[in-house]
Amino acid sequence: MESPASRALLALELVQASPGITADRLAARLGVSERAARRSIAVLRDAGIPIESVRGPYGGYRVGRGLRPPPLTFTAAEALALVMAVLDGHHDAGDPASPVGAALGKLVRALPEQVAAQADAVRRATAPAPDRAAARPDPQITATLVQACAGFRRLRVSYRNESGTEWDGEVDPWSVVVRHGRWYLICWSHASGARRAYRVDRVAAVSVLDGGFDPPPPFDPVAVLEEHLTVGWEYAVDLVLDRPIGELAGRVPAALGRLEALDDATCRLVGSTGNPWWYAEQLAALPCAFRIVGGPELRHTARVIGQRLLAAAASDGTADHACDQAAGRASDQAAGRASDQDSRSTGGEAPASVDGSRRQREM
Repeated sequence: MESPASRALLALELVQASPGITADRLAARLGVSERAARRSIAVLRDAGIPIESVRGPYGGYRVGRGLRPPPLTFTAAEALALVMAVLDGHHDAGDPASPVGAALGKLVRALPEQVAAQADAVRRATAPAPDRAAARPDPQITATLVQACAGFRRLRVSYRNESGTEWDGEVDPWSVVVRHGRWYLICWSHASGARRAYRVDRVAAVSVLDGGFDPPPPFDPVAVLEEHLTVGWEYAVDLVLDRPIGELAGRVPAALGRLEALDDATCRLVGSTGNPWWYAEQLAALPCAFRIVGGPELRHTARVIGQRLLAAAASDGTADHACDQAAGRASDQAAGRASDQDSRSTGGEAPASVDGSRRQREM
């Protein structure tokens, strides 16, 4: 590498990758003498790049504060859209008209030609399967919510709930949480005088008010959201699990409810659901025996699903067929009743069948 400029750029890359690298190590990596390595550092400093040197056994070169990035700029919406794309797997990266696509295009154009060609080839050839159930919040609204959480600024939000009812209200934003591809705002609602979790994609508008608020006591935003998603549903559930709570903590999905210790050998699972069929399917994966002691709707759906599974696993073909038909008829009839109930409880929207969080009745 005979060009001083090329050697200086490589030296910058090495210093960035290994903060505290010494002159002798830098020289070895560059394949030059220590004197030549120091000249490369001098070239970088002459170009305005803040390379700091620390003396002593733990000293060396490192990049100081103030290093300016290449002339690449993003709007706030584009920058946050990139973060959101990383977190929840955006599928609009190939659309240059979307914030994600526009920002990605800027990045590709700023890359060296060979790297840009590879990145652009991957971008054009990849065909991601879109998540039809995913909800994409507005990047600018999300940016405002995040900044208000960080600055403890009170907000006025315009919100549309699951049934389509719209309202305006003041909230103290506490945290923004991403869970299963959905974005939630955990806040204190002044209208209800209680803690609430709102879907960010249902926030139609937001404005920052003059007043601030005191930070809330320390809390786990993810735990608070999961607790919120297990309460307020139409059908209450109550189970006794034949394992001590210490063995099940972390193994029972938080979306199913709250665990409570009963004795040294058993614990209790208390929650609610808007879809007993989905809930019964999740119970089949629990790593222990259990008894449904509360919730007639859940007990009925669990019985029908159990009959279907027993019919599928039986060995006598004739008996299996008759049992399967009976279980299927019962399942269809009960599913129709549950569907009607769910439609009424969700304002006409059919509940999702995969993630319990998608059936939450948000205020």
